[in-house]
Amino acid sequence: MTSTNKQYKSSVFSSFFNDEKRLIEVYNAIEGKSYPQDSEVEINTLENALYMDRGNDISFLLDKKLVILIEHQSTLNKNMPLRLLIYIGRLYEKILGNTNIYRSKLIGIPRPDFIVLYNGDDECPDKDVLKLSDAFEYVDIPDMLELTVNVYNINQGRNKEILQRSKSLGDYAAFIGRVKENKTAGLEIGAAVEEALNYCISNGIMKEYLESHSSEVRNMLFTEFNMDDALRIRFEEGMETGIEKGMEKGVEIGIEKGVGIGAERTAESIAVNWLRSGADPDLVSQNTGLSIDKILLLAKGIKQN
Repeated sequence: MTSTNKQYKSSVFSSFFNDEKRLIEVYNAIEGKSYPQDSEVEINTLENALYMDRGNDISFLLDKKLVILIEHQSTLNKNMPLRLLIYIGRLYEKILGNTNIYRSKLIGIPRPDFIVLYNGDDECPDKDVLKLSDAFEYVDIPDMLELTVNVYNINQGRNKEILQRSKSLGDYAAFIGRVKENKTAGLEIGAAVEEALNYCISNGIMKEYLESHSSEVRNMLFTEFNMDDALRIRFEEGMETGIEKGMEKGVEIGIEKGVGIGAERTAESIAVNWLRSGADPDLVSQNTGLSIDKILLLAKGIKQN
């Protein structure tokens, strides 16, 4: 068994499931299979292939027959079939290596399976199916190309049978659910994560992993949750400011400027929250896009207050 560690920014999901036995357990639970725990697994996730600095994907080869792509999402994305079509092409290039695809003899390739695990706040059924053909603009001819992605809702209370069959996936859902519950109760992200860490370790939820990676988990969740908040608030504030300015200078120009203003205000607001929670200034600068000088100025203002 071999694995490839990511060099780009990992997420709690990709870090926790970058493990052969956990991946077999999850795949068996989702697909109702019974692959033994000692089945041959090769983790072959592509670094920086599509998702830039958010490593929420895991790709692995199972028994040299199946290439499985699992993507974790907290925001529903209807373009996943197209994204995974591009991804699987690059992945086959990696798997085939120097194989001559122009020779006449048929080359065998592992069959792909595409899975999305969703735990965001928008309404989503226990299982949804996304198809590449839904995006085709010309539909008067039979589809010559199809790619199907199965989306599973892993929020607490959803897909109970799957989460019961896979302790790893059930534990992950419980941990992230605890963080979200704490945020809903009014805790800042730092306190929400800290409480969830203590609770889950005390109750045997992801215990070994959380004890060994607690510092990394704090930093990764700072990034994940604040990035999600940033995208949401940036849109809301940008649209609000843009509409106000649009009334004076035209809707199109106003919205464009408003989005920029909203983005800057959002980044500063998130940076302040991180700094108050004790996050490292370099980490805050890296994940908000603000200069280190700006971050240090914000930190100085916090101390003075």
